[in-house]
Amino acid sequence: MTKTLPYWLAALYLPNLGPRTFLQYLSYFSDIEKLFQATNEELLALKMRPEHIHAIRHPQWDIVEKTIAWRNQSGHALLCLDDPDYPVQLKQLSDPPLVLFVRGQVSVLHQFQIALVGSRRATPTGLRNAEQLAIELAQAGVVITSGLALGIDGAAHRGTLSVKGTTIAVCGTGVDCVYPRSHLSLAEEIVHCGGAIVSEFPLGVPPLATNFPRRNRVISGLSAGVLVVEAALKSGSLITVRYALEQGRDVFAVPGSIRQPLSQGCHYLLRQGAKLVETAKDILEEFKMPVQCDAVPAASVTSKEALSEVAGQIFNHIEYEITSLDMILCRTGVTAACASSALLSLELNGYIKSVSGGYIRIA
Repeated sequence: MTKTLPYWLAALYLPNLGPRTFLQYLSYFSDIEKLFQATNEELLALKMRPEHIHAIRHPQWDIVEKTIAWRNQSGHALLCLDDPDYPVQLKQLSDPPLVLFVRGQVSVLHQFQIALVGSRRATPTGLRNAEQLAIELAQAGVVITSGLALGIDGAAHRGTLSVKGTTIAVCGTGVDCVYPRSHLSLAEEIVHCGGAIVSEFPLGVPPLATNFPRRNRVISGLSAGVLVVEAALKSGSLITVRYALEQGRDVFAVPGSIRQPLSQGCHYLLRQGAKLVETAKDILEEFKMPVQCDAVPAASVTSKEALSEVAGQIFNHIEYEITSLDMILCRTGVTAACASSALLSLELNGYIKSVSGGYIRIA
């Protein structure tokens, strides 16, 4: 623990004083300790607001002590801005987190990362794409960073873990408040498998809507590039991209159907110059990294040649968008009974997925 950590924590708990403003005040002093030891006259000379002076003169040392006690537990870490282990790439931000709360391995924060983000209400195809891209990137040694949210984030984390890769989850809550609660076991697996849960928010902070855009700047700030798999035109993923562009990070996007609203955000990014991504190779080549050839195939090991004639015929008429049963029967001319058997076979072999309204191709 650095000797300045208590002061950085005190700064974190100053009411109504964000990182950017605090760092402006700090720039007038040689170190953070001197700021907290400054007299009222010295602080007034900086044209500091009275409420800020009062807060700095009366730090919440009791909360600071409790936070340090948390840090002393196994697997916990606190990284303040002048800590040697604080990620260099985050220090480059105009408003870097004053303190990072970390559960898990601190060392992974310094490894090469790609952020993989997208819609919470992702389509089955989007989830499959996110998982597959995470698998391919992880197999190439890339750390996958995301936000632990439902949808694309969860698929990115799970895909990485499925091939024993390393993933980082950046939270919009305190690291002791996993959100959503359905991802509690996922969060524990991330830590158990050598990854990390990270947040700039104090312990106990619940999932407040205003915190998630701030969380997004840390996701992009830690990463060399941001990959968007599915996103609406107005979405948190595009907020992450905006931060990424401000930070000088590369932006990648996966194209989708012109009829799918969750593809509109990606298509907008592609029109603005984002690099189109079909496989991890498109990203790895951008960073001159070796391309792995052992990625897990999206389809099952059953070859398409082994499918029955009816199943093969039906498969050829199922699209990556939802195809209704009525449309399948109309296109193929097979009976409902034959179609039902063939559809079950296709689903069990990993070629299609049953969804509300019909079926979609996933292989």
